[in-house]
Amino acid sequence: MHVFSIPMRTRFRGITVREGVLLRGDAGWGEWSPFLEYDADVSRPWLACAREAADVGWPEPLRDAVPVNVTVPATDPERAHAIVRAGGCRTAKVKVAEPGQSLADDVARLEAVRDALGPGGLVRVDANGAWDVDGAVRAIAALDRAAGGLEYVEQPVASVEDLAVVRRRVDVPIAADESIRRAEDPYRVRDLEAADIAVLKVQPLGGVRACLRIAEDIGLPVVVSSALETSVGIAAGVALAAALPELHHACGLATVQLLTDDVVTDRLLPVDGTLPVGRPRVDPASLDRLAATPDREAHWRARMDAVRKDLPA
Repeated sequence: MHVFSIPMRTRFRGITVREGVLLRGDAGWGEWSPFLEYDADVSRPWLACAREAADVGWPEPLRDAVPVNVTVPATDPERAHAIVRAGGCRTAKVKVAEPGQSLADDVARLEAVRDALGPGGLVRVDANGAWDVDGAVRAIAALDRAAGGLEYVEQPVASVEDLAVVRRRVDVPIAADESIRRAEDPYRVRDLEAADIAVLKVQPLGGVRACLRIAEDIGLPVVVSSALETSVGIAAGVALAAALPELHHACGLATVQLLTDDVVTDRLLPVDGTLPVGRPRVDPASLDRLAATPDREAHWRARMDAVRKDLPA
């Protein structure tokens, strides 16, 4: 069990340092990195994903590379432009509806992203459920104009019921993220016809095989997205995307570039808008360099004990 701590290039999801645990088993390395506010129940599927990677391995891939988007935090237009130009992707996912920012800030960011991509690139936005229904309808119209057309809007509102209402009031496709991975019933999105696209994250949903079952049952096009992992965790997301029978959209897996460092010798960074399928090699020197302080290691060991106590042997 190796506890890592990696500073981030840009504040993202309210954090500036990414922490987590690497586990080694017969099949290789797995990553367990639930966010700090998650309790044991929420963190348990994340551990199942890490154990699958370390102890079992993944299904055979159907493709050897996966198309990805560049992820743009809720930053200023100049920084957003630079991130897209450096990202090496033809699709950009842009964070919007950040607390403390306005719709005008989001519009300016979207205009900068469109300029950086050029007319042929695809732009998608993620609101993390921050709007109400009427606010979502207004914001989506404004952002669609600013982007010169949106590929889709991810989780514009929090509840599945509201998601279904928004979908019927706008022309832009709707993607569900939290309404699947944080819901007691992930299939309610399907039953209410609340989304056009399912966003699946391999750690929160319990691993590659668990996500493949959800994808088959939910019956929607899938975008595989990251939970801000190191290359070890991202490789699990790539394995899921590579094993899907169909893959119509670029995936949100190019987030290693948000970290200042990594635990592997060859980081999973996009080349010509794609990530290779396979397992990156963990670097012992990097594990030493990025080891968490003793108090943070103790914190993660306590979290692990809390999660493991209710697991079967």
